[in-house]
Amino acid sequence: MRIILASASPRRKELFQKLFPVFEIIPAQSEEVSLAASPEETVLELAAQKAEEVSRLLEGTKDYLIAGADTVVSWQGEILGKPKHEKDAQRMLRMLSGNTHQVYTGVTLMYAKNKRQECIKFAECTDVKFYPVLEAEIKAYIKTGEPMDKAGSYGIQGLGGRFVERIEGDYENVVGLPVSKIYQVLKKIDDFSLPF
Repeated sequence: MRIILASASPRRKELFQKLFPVFEIIPAQSEEVSLAASPEETVLELAAQKAEEVSRLLEGTKDYLIAGADTVVSWQGEILGKPKHEKDAQRMLRMLSGNTHQVYTGVTLMYAKNKRQECIKFAECTDVKFYPVLEAEIKAYIKTGEPMDKAGSYGIQGLGGRFVERIEGDYENVVGLPVSKIYQVLKKIDDFSLPF
């Protein structure tokens, strides 16, 4: 069976290895677009688009599992994507300072074995509470470059983790892939065999 992660994210690759030591990476190439009203609906839509694009490339392949995922940071219902520039990163970090925000990851698992096909979609949400962050800390953090390719302008697994007071929910979900939830979902697929 071909096991495929539909993402080029190094963080997702590292997390997916906890489920499957051997797998392929086939990232979706199209620009995903969502008109959904909520962060949860947005990540569900975008994850599905990624998995569906990769599944079209596998037409004729009998046995496969494709995992597509998308993560967003949300504060008071506003989705905070990757910053466009340093001022945008500064704006986001100011918003998060001293507040609790949500991190949503949507996952689509497309499973095909013989003639059976199944598509499972779910979203996981983790609450993240930041300590108050000083303006000087925000500027110093932005100078490291770390915030510039991260949703919400921070990486919990990197230097941005120093601003986190606590989380409620799955830490790995904040990094980009809710591994334990995926594992529980895969266990419920009747004829699917996990590697351990």
